[in-house]
Amino acid sequence: MCAKAGMPAVAVTDSGNLFSALEFSETAAKAGIQPIVGCQMDLAYAAAAQLGGKTPAPRPIVLLAQNEAGYLNLMKLNSCAFLESGDQLPHITLDELTRHSEGLICLTGGSLGPVGQLVQDAQVEAAKALLTRMAEMFPNRLYVELQRHPENGAKGTVAERATEPFFVQTAYAMDLPLVATNDVYFPKTEMYDAHDALICIADGAYVDQQEPRRRLTPEHYFKTPAQMAELFSDVPEAIENTLEIAKRCGFRATTRDPILPKFADDEVVELRRQANEGLQARLAVIPHAASVEDYQKRLDFELDIIEGMGFPGYFLIVADFIKWAKDNNIPVGPGRGSGAGSLVAYALTVTDLDPLRYSLLFERFLNPERVSMPDFDIDFCMDRREEVIRYVQQKYGRDKVGQIITFGALLSKAAVRDIGRVLQMPYGQVDRLSKLIPVEGVKPVSIEKALADEPRLREEAKAEQVVDRMLTYAQQVEGLLRNASTHAAGVVIGDRPLDELVPLYQDPRSDMPATQFNMKWVEQAGLVKFDFLGLKTLTVIQNAMDLIEGQGRPLHIGPDGTQLYEPADGAEGDIGAIPLDDERTYKLYADARTVAVFQVESSGMMDALRRMKPDCIEDIIALVALYRPGPMENIPKFCEVKNGISERDKLHPSIDHILDETQGIIVYQEQVMQIAQEMAGYSLGGADLLRRAMGKKIQEAMDAERPKFLEGSAKNGVDKKKAMEVWNLLDKFANYGFNKSHAAAYAVVSYQTGWLKANHPVEFMAAVMNCDIHLTDKLGVFIEETKRRLKIDVVPPCVNQSLATFSVSEGKIHYALGALKNVGGEAMKLIVDARLADGPFQDLFDLARRVDLKRVGKRPMEMLARSGAFDQLDANRRKCLESVDALVAYSASTHEQKNSAQGGLFGDSGEDLPAPRLPMPEDWLPTERLAQEHQAVGFYLSGHPLDDYLGPLKRKNVLTLAELEQKARGGAVAAKIAGSISGKQERKSARGNRFAFVQCSDPTGLYEVTVFSDTLEKFRDMLMPGENVVLTVEATMEADQLKLLCRGAQAVDAAVADAASMGLKVYIGEEAAIGSVATRLEEASKGGNPRSRGPVHLVLMHPELPGEVEIALKQEYVLNPQIKGALKHVPGVQLVEEF
Repeated sequence: MCAKAGMPAVAVTDSGNLFSALEFSETAAKAGIQPIVGCQMDLAYAAAAQLGGKTPAPRPIVLLAQNEAGYLNLMKLNSCAFLESGDQLPHITLDELTRHSEGLICLTGGSLGPVGQLVQDAQVEAAKALLTRMAEMFPNRLYVELQRHPENGAKGTVAERATEPFFVQTAYAMDLPLVATNDVYFPKTEMYDAHDALICIADGAYVDQQEPRRRLTPEHYFKTPAQMAELFSDVPEAIENTLEIAKRCGFRATTRDPILPKFADDEVVELRRQANEGLQARLAVIPHAASVEDYQKRLDFELDIIEGMGFPGYFLIVADFIKWAKDNNIPVGPGRGSGAGSLVAYALTVTDLDPLRYSLLFERFLNPERVSMPDFDIDFCMDRREEVIRYVQQKYGRDKVGQIITFGALLSKAAVRDIGRVLQMPYGQVDRLSKLIPVEGVKPVSIEKALADEPRLREEAKAEQVVDRMLTYAQQVEGLLRNASTHAAGVVIGDRPLDELVPLYQDPRSDMPATQFNMKWVEQAGLVKFDFLGLKTLTVIQNAMDLIEGQGRPLHIGPDGTQLYEPADGAEGDIGAIPLDDERTYKLYADARTVAVFQVESSGMMDALRRMKPDCIEDIIALVALYRPGPMENIPKFCEVKNGISERDKLHPSIDHILDETQGIIVYQEQVMQIAQEMAGYSLGGADLLRRAMGKKIQEAMDAERPKFLEGSAKNGVDKKKAMEVWNLLDKFANYGFNKSHAAAYAVVSYQTGWLKANHPVEFMAAVMNCDIHLTDKLGVFIEETKRRLKIDVVPPCVNQSLATFSVSEGKIHYALGALKNVGGEAMKLIVDARLADGPFQDLFDLARRVDLKRVGKRPMEMLARSGAFDQLDANRRKCLESVDALVAYSASTHEQKNSAQGGLFGDSGEDLPAPRLPMPEDWLPTERLAQEHQAVGFYLSGHPLDDYLGPLKRKNVLTLAELEQKARGGAVAAKIAGSISGKQERKSARGNRFAFVQCSDPTGLYEVTVFSDTLEKFRDMLMPGENVVLTVEATMEADQLKLLCRGAQAVDAAVADAASMGLKVYIGEEAAIGSVATRLEEASKGGNPRSRGPVHLVLMHPELPGEVEIALKQEYVLNPQIKGALKHVPGVQLVEEF
């Protein structure tokens, strides 16, 4: 816009931040516009005493960097505003401004600035005094700022008109220059309304509210120099001074070379020492993939390149904090990204993959022919990552270490929700409109595309003006930055305080400052990024190993006491030392029993595993690399060649060996490099440049490289036709090729999790669930895997047995109290700690006396009751739930008495308060009991809503999931299956038809059905979460995975209405229960389906009777699944079975 308007210079003065300073500087300079770096900052300009006790809010001034000193001071001030403002909004004080005024030009901030505010508050003398002080702070560098945003026919806003006479008169009187500025918030006046809505989003206001709120005018748009000259034609010097300021601000922010703290006096010598000692230590314990001479030669080669490129310090810094982490038992990943290809990194224990063992290339990581910073991405245990960052802060200084800012954009769905809210549209309507925007991949499509593709959205916009208005505004703000937060992993380390290199930001959720420049621009500013990533899988592995140790056995001893492998000396508990040829582990992979196994737990990965049948770590590495869009098409060929079904393709004798481990298919980027080296004589550095050019389709570079490749091939005796064939193949696969170093590192982590699941399944699954303890959907899948497939018992939550986390004992997993919904781990620890200290709780009152239930909270107590966690204290769950208020009050009184007694003169009296009377309701029926449990747990744990329907369903030829799976193995089958619906996701096909994935369960497992548009429309109301249905499905097995297509649905009660039991036997242990059983039967039979009636026999079992006494009741009763469940919970009834 500036270039088009013919402007020689422009200043960007964002409110309160320098987020865009460097990017703006570089972009403007490339466009031929002189950038002026500045910032509008809030100034706390007066004490309360100066204004009669009223503390004024900070008001904005504009600061412009005149030179490098000014830019440094601008960064200092801006950093100070974020870091030193405490609970207030970021601002600076007059003292801070005085200390850091050098090199800065100051504009007074117009009518909204501190001087303007004093004038509006009739504090004229105070305004003059402040202006005088500012003039002293900025000698010959203070400008009195005028702004005019025409409003209602006048030349400016009310505030601008009220203050301008004072500004002009006082400026002339004090010999201060005037300057005209334009406060630009949007490019055109047409965007005013949308921007006004954006202000409301930021301020939590409503567009149409009557109460005062922050507002701009349609005149806050980008004006041309001619428009500004006309607007200030009566004060021409104010316009002329804009050019004067531009001439005085010759500085612009520029990029810098990388800056690192000095690690050692002679970093070259120190790196060589550590690398050589580290290599000798490695070679003493690992199997050698090459001769010692080859290892040493590779190490020296890498060290020469690292030294030549000036990066010894970087390697030493990374090695230092990783060594500290390992010394402090913090799990660190074996590698990530191309860094795993470095032998120096392996020798320094930065990585744990021998690059010679896996044929990994150093040049893929650090290329002497393409100078760029090395970039180690380091995975740490997610629970202890922060400890490593704190170590780095302590070592290099807190002021020299920071996180990196990241910005969140306002995507289409969020824009619709936010704009709908500030327009005060009903929440349900906005939610429905937002859900009409389709999602592609992980991101929603644009509003423009959604309107084009979704007729229902277009119809809503046509039908209601407010919807059209909302979508118009949302389109205009879509894509704008909405919020700032910190990068998940990036940390920078400087050789000086960071605010001397970049401005700093303070995320209120973190105690560590962050750079105001994002990841791209912070590196351009000279800071080097270190990635401290939290990998959940490392936490899973460590948790599993802790649980194994807690069972009193080492890692190499299985649950049955057998030895799994012979560990090397000193490596008894090292997961990195497990053998890579474990048969059980590869059997687990080949059978695709990989739920919760890192990298291979998706259904697509499981399909690939079944076909591949991996039997070595190289197969897992290849699969990690192949399972991506594009390369996936090679998986069938890979599997066929590996399993001897088809022949592998041969390219040329000089390079065929490179593709041996990938069945003749180019899978890795490193293979592209090696082929270029072997066939065409490239150096590996040059081959890396070729790979990059091919991968990024840089046509100019590829045109230059093709003749070089053909010529090199010819020199090696390869004819032109074959060389061209290989070139075309490389060109195709370079774009798809995967970084083998990364694939190898993650394959090893995958293998470690697979090994744990195959050899220590109880501890592994408990560890997995601990790491997803608050993700109910995942826990449901893991519980299904644990109980059904692994045949491991899961003990329901119990305040007398469970911990806050998942735990193991005697080959069983105890459900975690902290995994219940809405409870919180700390609250559950209060209960567990009390039990571990003084033994199991005797009853509910004992629990209330020993645990401060007020600290636990009413809601967590309700969830414990619903889940059955109090069953050992009182089996009536409804009573437990309805007693929560009384128990919490009793507990509070008890603990208050204890606390007052401890502080009294005579100490504890030893007398407990009398226990309150608790309600005595009849317990829930089984269906309600399960529903309450589901509410607390998130899925069915102790039973299933369809348990009592199994007999009637069987008589109606409705299959269980297990039975349907077995039938489908013999070929496609049409059948009926019952299910309790837990979730549904609707999607839209490429043709615009809606379909759905519906998640269900029955007593034998979890499954998902696909529902196409016709069926979905017909049965939509029935296919809702919480409904129990019988589905008509078409079932097929695809690569050992059951695929279900729904063709119809029926409510389960309707489906079994005429399929009741032939009869029921009710086993009774107390004679008094007979009357209750009869009453229940009579109530259930009123108005019931006559076709579902049947006989009932009562079987009396009593210690005083010689045996069982069976009584056949004369009357027949309605015998549906509900009555069967209800009878089970009549006091004195011990068993109910069909006959």
